[in-house]
Amino acid sequence: MFMPIDWQSFKEIVEPAQRFVITSHVRPDGDALGSELGLAGILESLGKDVRIINPSATPDNLKFLDSEGRILKIKDGVSIAQACETDVHIVVDTSAWQQINDVRKVLEQTAAKKVVIDHHVSSDDLGAVEFKDTSASATGVLITELAEFLGVTLAPSQATALFCAIATDTGWFRFPNADARTYHAAGRLIEQGAQPSGLYRELYERSSLARLKLHSIILSRVTLACDNRLAFTYVCRKDFSETGAHPTDTEDLVNSGLSIDGVEASFILVEQLDKRIKASLRSRSDLSVAAIAETYGGGGHRQAAGAMLPGPIEAAQANLLNAFKSAMGVADEQSPSE
Repeated sequence: MFMPIDWQSFKEIVEPAQRFVITSHVRPDGDALGSELGLAGILESLGKDVRIINPSATPDNLKFLDSEGRILKIKDGVSIAQACETDVHIVVDTSAWQQINDVRKVLEQTAAKKVVIDHHVSSDDLGAVEFKDTSASATGVLITELAEFLGVTLAPSQATALFCAIATDTGWFRFPNADARTYHAAGRLIEQGAQPSGLYRELYERSSLARLKLHSIILSRVTLACDNRLAFTYVCRKDFSETGAHPTDTEDLVNSGLSIDGVEASFILVEQLDKRIKASLRSRSDLSVAAIAETYGGGGHRQAAGAMLPGPIEAAQANLLNAFKSAMGVADEQSPSE
């Protein structure tokens, strides 16, 4: 259900303030970065001073969005004390403490007004004024609607960043969340200079041999379970070192499982440097993967969610497989099949 945001209240927060910090989640994706850059452009068009400070560095495959290198990483270019020096601190594309790591210390210490702009179901109380709409396909849609409400014309680079936000969170408009509202926002961004063909090339047609080798390994491990309704696979740290691939090279692979006929849900496990296991979950049925992710301290959307599980990878896989079996009503004694 569409839940219109009261952007007038947001405007009333923005107008008397001069200094802004924008933050998003760890391992920022296209929606996080695109929304930050689009929002920064909107605020700067209103004469505001804006910094973007994230808990993680920008992934290599998305650095083209930030050609000026303006996005900073906390404790690496800007200190916690420096990040606190602002009038308003806006968190976009998340409202979960677990997702902001060291930026949490900033939010706990700053005297700034705190604001959240997000479209995720899962949420914590960040002590912020929330502008949230879980029916939106991407935070980029919300930022585009904010620009329209404020009467701001975006620069082509900002329109491109927001188009990236929307396109990546909808799987280039192939996921069920790509509704009429999504296409309306995308159309507005094209009118303001976004070029989808060039963006698609940057996102999906600049692969490396290392990435292709990594994908080959991951796809060779795809296993089916739950009456062949669930597909899953995994990535170990050694896979990256042996292929020369980057952790961001696993992006979007979780959706490959959904391409198998009859599969209703999919997950991929990625071993982290600290031995924890990052789980990405997807569904194309009524199954809520957000509910599964929340049992492990994660969250997201009904059909796209994630969580961080303790290792080793075998134990994480067994735990998650049991959770899916329970959610899908499948007997425990069933054995997965490759």
